[in-house]
Amino acid sequence: MTENTTPNKLDSYRKQESKDEMKIQVISFVSMIVFTVIAFALVGTQLMTGSYLSILLVVLAIVQAMFQFLYFMHLKDKGHGPASASIYGGMLIAFLTILGLGVITWW
Repeated sequence: MTENTTPNKLDSYRKQESKDEMKIQVISFVSMIVFTVIAFALVGTQLMTGSYLSILLVVLAIVQAMFQFLYFMHLKDKGHGPASASIYGGMLIAFLTILGLGVITWW
């Protein structure tokens, strides 16, 4: 009969690759929790107010969204071109819409 032709080196490589991927997932998850705690702390303690706080919160939100797109939705991996293009295109359209509404409102 046919024997298992998968060498142990390949299995070892796949296990190490899965382990590294899980490590990256956990690190990105913890960093997103840290960003969330920072945002809540800034708002709750009122260390910053006004437009500086708003800008910082938007930057933290964008960083968190990028972590989610790249690591949890695996958009950094090969073969996700159409999904990446759709998501980034949607982000561009949303940005342009918000920018346009802002210009119309405050100009």
